Amino acid sequence: MRNWIYRYFELEAYDTTVRREILAGVTTFVTMSYIIAVNPAILHAAGIPIGPSMVATIATAAFGTVAMGLYANRPFAIAPYMGENAFFAYTVVVVMGYRWEVALGAVLLAGILFAALTVARVRAWMVDALPPGLTHSFGAGIGLFLTFIGLNESGIVRLGVAAAPVRIGNLTSPPVIVAILSFLLIAFFTLRRFPGAILLGIVVASVIAFISGVTPAPKTWIGIPPNPAAIMFKADVSAALDPRFLGVLLSTFVMALIDTMGSLIGVSSRAGFLDDRGNLPGIARPMLCDALATVFAALAGTTTSGAYIESAAGVEAGGRTGLTAVVVAVLFLMSLFFTPIVTAIPAAAYGPALVVVGSMMMAPIAKLDFNDPTELIPAFAVIALMCFTYNIGIGITAGLVLYPVFKLVAGRVREVSPGLWALAAISALFFVFYPYGA
Repeated sequence: MRNWIYRYFELEAYDTTVRREILAGVTTFVTMSYIIAVNPAILHAAGIPIGPSMVATIATAAFGTVAMGLYANRPFAIAPYMGENAFFAYTVVVVMGYRWEVALGAVLLAGILFAALTVARVRAWMVDALPPGLTHSFGAGIGLFLTFIGLNESGIVRLGVAAAPVRIGNLTSPPVIVAILSFLLIAFFTLRRFPGAILLGIVVASVIAFISGVTPAPKTWIGIPPNPAAIMFKADVSAALDPRFLGVLLSTFVMALIDTMGSLIGVSSRAGFLDDRGNLPGIARPMLCDALATVFAALAGTTTSGAYIESAAGVEAGGRTGLTAVVVAVLFLMSLFFTPIVTAIPAAAYGPALVVVGSMMMAPIAKLDFNDPTELIPAFAVIALMCFTYNIGIGITAGLVLYPVFKLVAGRVREVSPGLWALAAISALFFVFYPYGA
C-alpha cells in the first residue's frame, strides 16, 4: 500500500513523504474548516436551512477536493467560495429579490460552462495568456487578503466607521489575547522549524481557549448529520436563463473564473509549481475539478466552489501532491459526524494562522518590475483592490483591464497576447454588469 501511494502521487518526484502530506492535509483542513459553519450561516440569509446547507457544504468540499487529489494530483482544497456566497445571499436574494433556487440555477449554469470551456482548453488558454507581472501580484494580493481575514476574524482588527473603515480591536479582551498568543506560538514553532508549526499553534491555542473558558468547549464529540433533501436538486435553470438575470449570471461566472485563476496561480507560486513564464503546467486538470465541484455544489444546494486560498497553509506545512488533498477530503467527510469539534475551534486560534501564511505569500512582490509603470501599476491595482474591496475577483479583473490598456498607451501592444485581450474584455463586462447598488 505504501509503495502504491508513493507511485500514484509521485511523492519522490516532489521530494515529500506520506507523513508530511498527511500533516499538510490536516493543516489545510483546520485553516478552512470555518466554512462548515460560516457558509450555512451566510446562506441562511437567503432562506436556505442551516442543517441541510452544512451537509451540502461538506459534501461539495469532499467531492471537489478528492477529485483534485486523485485526478489533478495537486495539494489544493476545494470548497464553496467566501465572497460568492455573500453575493448569492445578500445581493441576489435579499437585495435583488430573486429566489435562492434561481440563484442556484445561475451557479449550475456557470459550472456547466466552466466544464465546457475547460474541456475545450479555453480556460487554460486564458490562464496561459497571463503575464508574469500579474501572476506575481495574484500571490501577493491573496497573501494580504488572507492577512486581513485573519486579523479581522481574530479580533485584532475591527470594522470602524465611515471615516475610518478599520480600527484596532480590544487587545485586552480574552479572545484577542488568545489570538495574539496563537500568532506568537505559530511564529515561534515556525522559527524553531517544528513539524506542522501552523497546526500545532492552532491546536495549542484552541486548548488554551477551551481551558480558560474564552471559548466554550464542545459538549459532545459526535453528531448525526441533518437530511439535505430539502435543498438538493432545487436549482431553477429556466428562471436563471431570463434575460433580466444576465447581470447576475455574468457576475457569478466571472467572479468564479477569476477567483479560481487567482487561487491556483497564487498558491502554486508559493509551492514552486509555476514554470519560468509564471504558468501552472497541466492547469486544465485542477480547473476541471473546480468546474465539476461547482456543478456538484449547485445540485447539492450550495454556491460556487473552487480552489481555496487556505490551501497555502498546507503548502507551507510541506504539502506538494494530491495526497494532501485526499486527506482534506477525508477529514471533511469525517466532519459530518464530528461537527461539534470542528465548529468549536475558535477564530482566535485559526485566524492568526492566516496572518502567518499571508506573510509567507508576499515573496512574489520582489519579482515585480518596479521600473516599468505598465507592469507595476496594474500589479499594484490587483494587490490594493483585492484588500480594499474585500474581493479577490475585483482586484484581478482590475489588473486584467489595466494591463493591456497601459501597454497600448505605451506603444507596446505587441506584448499583449490575444488571450489576455479576451480576459480584459470579460473583465470589463464584469464591471459593467456588477450590481453596485447592492
